[in-house]
This record gives sequence, C-alpha cells and structure tokens, in this order.
Amino acid sequence: MLPTENRLRRRQDFATAVKRGRRAGKPLLVVHLSRGAEAAGADGGGRNDFGPHSSGETAPPARAGFVVSKAVGPAVVRNLVKRRLRHLVRERMALLPAGSLIVVRALPPAGAADYADLERDLDAALKRLLRTETTAIGPTGAGR
Repeated sequence: MLPTENRLRRRQDFATAVKRGRRAGKPLLVVHLSRGAEAAGADGGGRNDFGPHSSGETAPPARAGFVVSKAVGPAVVRNLVKRRLRHLVRERMALLPAGSLIVVRALPPAGAADYADLERDLDAALKRLLRTETTAIGPTGAGR
C-alpha cells in the first residue's frame, strides 16, 4: 500500500500527469511522468496546492496513481494488477524527483501478465522517462 502522501487522488492531478508529462509505452503498461515544476503550475492559478499533507514550504513528495480499466479483465484480475503495480511503484518512489506525478495505466495484456513481466515493463518505462528527463537538458541547454 502506498502512504497517503504518495497517492494521486484528484482528477486534476491525473490530468496534469497525462497531459503535461512525458509518456513511455510498453507492451503491458503506459507510464506518464510529470516533473515537479510541471506539476506545480498545473492548476493555472499559481497556487501551491500539493495536497492536504503538504506544508507548502518544502518540495512535496512524488505521488502515484493507477488506471486499470475493465478491458484488463474482471474485477478480481483488475484488483490483482493494481496491487502488483502499487507494490512495484512503492519500491521505486525514491527514484522519482520530488513533487513529480506518475500515472501508470495498465493495458489489456497486463491482466494475463505475471509480476516479473509487470516489473520488467515498469522498470524499462521509468528508465526511459528518467533518462529522457535528465538528458533533455544538457550542459549547453541543447535538446536531444
């Protein structure tokens, strides 16, 4: 289970991660990552509203949300996939920049996948997103 301060709950936060963040697609899942600066200005009002548990003085923790639709399978399968993804993301929260938002969307093949397959795809997606995020701004400011 993810701690309360690490959970995405508001629809607006999910939309921010999906619309403003970077995306990495894999056969079993799609991961959207929005860095802290992108996530902070998401509401357009300039507010520093990071949730009920943030003091606003320090950078908020990274937060994660999950989307597992009915296309993945019946409720038992969807809940199993969500539990596996939550466990995998919880172990990787320390890798994410402070204030970032991550949304993990399970694709239909995830319902038949085992834990190791989900882990492999999540790690590959995070590696790509975190590498792209850090190399997109090089020492000279040049892009890829």
